[in-house]
This record gives sequence, structure tokens and C-alpha cells, in this order.
Amino acid sequence: MEYEVVSVLVLAMLVWMGWIMGMERRQHGQLPPGPRCWPVVGNIFQLGRSPHESFTKLAHKHGPIMTIWLGSMCTVVISSSQVAREMFKRHDVVLAGRKIYEAMRGDHGSEGSLVTSQYNSHWRMLKRLCTTEFFVTSRLDAMRGVRAKCIHRMLHLIEQAGESGTRAVDVGRFFFLMDFNLIGNLIFSKDLLDSEMERGDKFYYHALKVMEYAGKPNVADFLPILKWFDPQGIRRKTQFHVNQAFDIAGSFIKERMENGHGGSKKSNDYLDVLLAYRGDGITEPYTFSSRTINVIIFEMFTAGTDTTTSTIEWAMTELLHNPRTLKKVQMELRNKIGRDRNMEETDIENLPYLQAVIKETLRLHPPLPLMVPHMAMESCNMLGYNIPKESQILVNVWAIGRDCTVWDAPLLFWPERFLEPNPLVDYKGRHFEFIPFGSGRRMCPAMPLASRVLPLALGSLLHSFDWVLPDGLKPEEMDMTEGLGITLRKAIPLKVIPVPYRGATIENA
Repeated sequence: MEYEVVSVLVLAMLVWMGWIMGMERRQHGQLPPGPRCWPVVGNIFQLGRSPHESFTKLAHKHGPIMTIWLGSMCTVVISSSQVAREMFKRHDVVLAGRKIYEAMRGDHGSEGSLVTSQYNSHWRMLKRLCTTEFFVTSRLDAMRGVRAKCIHRMLHLIEQAGESGTRAVDVGRFFFLMDFNLIGNLIFSKDLLDSEMERGDKFYYHALKVMEYAGKPNVADFLPILKWFDPQGIRRKTQFHVNQAFDIAGSFIKERMENGHGGSKKSNDYLDVLLAYRGDGITEPYTFSSRTINVIIFEMFTAGTDTTTSTIEWAMTELLHNPRTLKKVQMELRNKIGRDRNMEETDIENLPYLQAVIKETLRLHPPLPLMVPHMAMESCNMLGYNIPKESQILVNVWAIGRDCTVWDAPLLFWPERFLEPNPLVDYKGRHFEFIPFGSGRRMCPAMPLASRVLPLALGSLLHSFDWVLPDGLKPEEMDMTEGLGITLRKAIPLKVIPVPYRGATIENA
């Protein structure tokens, strides 16, 4: 009897929620077209395991701007370069808000977060800090040696793990460790992952757990009534690991301040910049709280490591899957760099085919296939359709990069498409058919750093080693399945045998 009463109450609640949501949908006016949706759950069950692919298929039927209901969340999906141009050229300000998922919603708000802060004066101050202090050309040039050291150390560790070309290694793991230590050096001037850095290992563990939970689908995002219950425990688990990581980062900050380096005018690493910050010269004097510094630091690790790792792993995968392309890029590297030295950052500008390989990888495998969700801060009209206030905006970069009306043979890995006579297509947000780092105000501010690290890391790997698939695996038999977390990683990690190229010198940096 009690079970029947509960069932009736649950059914009544679902009917009531469906009626309320239906009323909301009718009040939104002329929305972009989209598939029919179920009461309460909307179109959730049409997403499948790869939402970016499902959205692409739906867009073929309903158009390049369409409405999807994720539970009660009104979502506008953009799937073409033409609509993306309209969004970023004409509606960039009003659509520059941020849709915050429960896993991203911190216990202390979005203070210090460039990713989750809404578009306002505080966010603009953080953005100026990135563009004028962290990722400005002069600072990136000054820290060239740091990047070289981390990449050379990665090469040495790969050679050790590969046992002189006799053992397959999980290359993605080494890419991640390299990038994690690189960011550790940029922020703290030290490797966080080594045999003597126990705190670094713990920080690494908690950062990985945060990325794991943040990439899981959460029903509380789509049915607001459930956010109070956190039925999957995703928000609780995520915040536990965030707080643990903050405690560790806080200990590094405390040490720096106790050593008398905090607040000095002569800033060296990013932590010094944060501790010395006294405002941007536009608003009133401002200093960062320790909590804000923690948020900025943690965000750099989580946003920077997984995206770089996934791109390099996909580049290696596509090259091994296409042996002729692999041979061509290695010939360019070895002919122009020679046998007697390692690749250097200054070589990049003389390696057009390597740069084309990076671009082609980003076209086919953008790190964030749907970008970080935007939000309409006010209602607006775009291409004759109403975009309601607080609706989520997803830009399907994955679909745009595979649009057959823009790209010839879009599913083919063909770096030559980025050479003459079309060399000017870049990923700086100006060519809307190719926006792996986004565009407009909320474009990834670390793109200048990524544009140096990606070709240097990939080029060093290809110059220093020949790569052999294990167990007699043929290129056409490779698994190319995508797995989706925060970023578009390979579902099955790439394992390959690194055979040292005898002409190169790999030093233990």
C-alpha cells in the first residue's frame, strides 16, 4: 500500500513538472527548430554516449541552429560556421555568460575563476591579467627554457619506459605528466611530480579526480529539483577533491610568502605575479585573496593539462594511422633540424608541415567538442529566432570542423589542406570554420601558450623516435574511438613502441 502511495505521488510530481516545463516552453516564443521532446526529461535520451555526434546528426535534420531540451534546460546548439559567425560577431556580449553545471559550482562561488565567472568587471580583470601577464609574448619568450626542460625530460622518461625500443608505452600518460610539470614550473618554478614531491603526487591525484567527476553526466543539471539532493554525489565528490587540492596549493603559497617572495615587484613565476598583484590600474586597488589564488592556480592545471594531452595523443594516433603522413612530417623535421641537436622552439616557424599536422588534428579532434557552455545573459533575437535569457548555448566545434560544405573530404586526415594555397586559416578565432579554441570574449586565453607547446612537444617526439605499433598491429586496425570526459580523449589509450632515432640526442634534463 505504501509503495502504491509513493508511486502515485512520484507520478503526480512528474506530471506537474511536465506541465510547468511545457508552460515555460510555450512562453519562450519562436525558438529555433528542434526535435520533439518528452515531458520532464526533454531530449536527454537522444544524446547517447557522444553528445557532439548526436547533436551533429540532429542538426542535419533540424538545421544549424536548433533547440534541445535537456530536462528543463533550454539549450541552443550551433553547428555551422555561418551561425557561429553570427553569434560571435553580432551577439558576443549578450551570449558571453556562462552556464554553470553542478560539478563546477564551487562552495565559495566563482571568485577567481576565468572559466565559470559570469561576464562582468571581475571577469574582465581576470582576462586582462592573463593577456598582459601570463600569456603575453615577452613572458612566453622568457620561459622558453622551462618548456624545453619539461619536454626533454619527457623524452628521456619515454626512452627509459620503452626499454630502447622493445616495449610499448602509454604515451598519453607521459604527455599528461609533462604538461602537469610544465604548468607546475610556470606557477611554482618547480616540478610537482618527481620522486621527492609527495605533495605534488597528491595534488596530481586530486586534480585527476576533479576532471573525472566533472566529465560525468549529472541528472541534477537537467532536473533542478534534484540539485538539492545531489543523487549521484558528483558535486559532493568533486568539491571534496577540489578542497584537498586547494589545501596543497595553499601550502605552496604559504611557503612562498614566508620566504619573503610574495608581493615583490620583480615577479618571476605566475605565483609571484598573483601575490604582487595590486589592481589593473583601471578599477580601485585590489589584491587577490588566498582563495582566489587557489582557484586561479587549480584552474590552470585542470584546463591546461587534459586539453594539451588529448591533442598530442590524437595527433600521434592519426599519424600512426596514416604512415605516409607520419613519414612526411618526420622527413621535414629531420631534414631541417638535422641529427646533432634537439628540436627548439625557434624551429617551429620553419616547419610548416608540422604546423599543418597540429591544425588538422585540432580540426578533427577539438579538445572541447562543444566548447565550455555559454549562457544568454538577456533574451536576444538571432537569425529570426528568440534565444531566451539563461538558455544554454553550445557551439558544436566538432561538427563545424567536419562540415562537408566547408571542408573537402572532411573525415580524411589531410594536413595539406592547411598549406598553400590556403595557409592563412588559423585557430585564433577569426576563421569561424576552424575555432578549436573558441572565439570572441570567452576564447581560451592560453592559446598563445598552446600554440608553442603543441608543435614543440609533437615535433620533439617525432624527431627523437621512430614509432612502431605493438603486437603486429596494422595502421588500419587501430582503434579510433572517442571517449568523452571534460575533453575529447581517446576511448582506449594509445600504446606504441618508441624506437630511439639514433641521430638525435636525448638528454636527461
